[in-house]
Amino acid sequence: MSSILTNNGAMVALQTMKAINKNMGQVQSEISTGKSVGNAKDNAAVWAISKIMESDVKGFKGISDSLALGSSTVAVAQNAAETVTNLLTSIKGKIVAAQEANVDRAKIQTDISALRDQINSVVGAAQFNGLNLLSNASTTAGSGTVSVLSSLDRNSSGSVAASTIGVTKQDLGTGASAIAATGGTFNNAVATTTLNNTTRSATLALGGSAAGFAAGTAYALNIFGTDADNSTFNQATFRTSTAAAATQTEAAASQIRYVTREGDTAADVAKALSNAYARFAAENNLSPDALSISASGNGLSITSNSTTATDTIQVNVMSVTANAGNTIGGGLEALRTLNVSTESGAKGALAAVEGLIQKAVDSAATFGSVRGRIDTQTEYVSKLVDSLKSGIGSMVDANMEEASARLQALQVQQQLATQSLSIANQAPQSILALFR
Repeated sequence: MSSILTNNGAMVALQTMKAINKNMGQVQSEISTGKSVGNAKDNAAVWAISKIMESDVKGFKGISDSLALGSSTVAVAQNAAETVTNLLTSIKGKIVAAQEANVDRAKIQTDISALRDQINSVVGAAQFNGLNLLSNASTTAGSGTVSVLSSLDRNSSGSVAASTIGVTKQDLGTGASAIAATGGTFNNAVATTTLNNTTRSATLALGGSAAGFAAGTAYALNIFGTDADNSTFNQATFRTSTAAAATQTEAAASQIRYVTREGDTAADVAKALSNAYARFAAENNLSPDALSISASGNGLSITSNSTTATDTIQVNVMSVTANAGNTIGGGLEALRTLNVSTESGAKGALAAVEGLIQKAVDSAATFGSVRGRIDTQTEYVSKLVDSLKSGIGSMVDANMEEASARLQALQVQQQLATQSLSIANQAPQSILALFR
């Protein structure tokens, strides 16, 4: 049935044209913006996911800047530690030369002092943007480690947590340490052992973790030897104090001491005390067979083969708490007191320099490892950002080839719809012909 009041053909043609024009607008939007999902109306779920990922990309770009800053800071410290290692090697050469009796030890000492001053200069200048990783004399908890922002970790619930790479400071300064003669809490027997003809070796355990090693806590060794007739050793040589139970004043005067810095473990304390004893033994002509003290894990290994049935050698580890006002020394503290002007001083210097070189080598190696990790993380973050961008693009970017083909098809459809609407609008005119 035909009607001049209701033109069904025109309505169908009009709806078809509206749909074509709507699709035409969407395709034109994709072509102009390059996105198939430009706002939440286009696809709410995909748009929301893409925005979260875009925020992550922005965050990772900030992390790249943090990693670059961290890498530069560690690189400065690493280069300085390597330079210090080379200077200490030169100092060792001078010390070895001073072992000869017919050399001018005074001039050698002058050279050593100059090299020591150069080390101080290198360490002092090894800072980047005000941060020096070769200085760690603060008692503030956590100050011994610098955190470099390395990642943003998002879990399935959407929570985000920052990950960091910890850089441990390595002190290569030569500042002097000091144990307060009064104040704080003094412990004469943190660990103790007595060697005799039956018990010739023992291990002094200092603990298995950093617990209790608050920065500024001082440790010292008290060695007390007795031999009534001096038949096997001179008891005075084996004494660092006048009694088996030393006082805090004697601990303050001890040459075998170490004041802990932030982050130190029992192993660090043991190594420092054993190095200090090695120098003490060399300067006092004590052979390793007489009394050997070396670091062993988290403790000290004590051995003596010089005792008889009437002899005893007692070794105590003493401590003075941080609140006594102890002074934290530099990692190369022993360097400031090296003096090869005398034969005993030259022997002590030779024993001490090995520990100093090892300290510098360990520091450079630590920085090298951390720098390698930072560089690896930097490369990973760069690739991750590229992957995130690619993922975002696959979700929201328009397929331009497809959009071009659709545009041409819609243009043809639009022309046909226009023709169809024109034909439908002419239908009532044909009805008028029936009344003529």
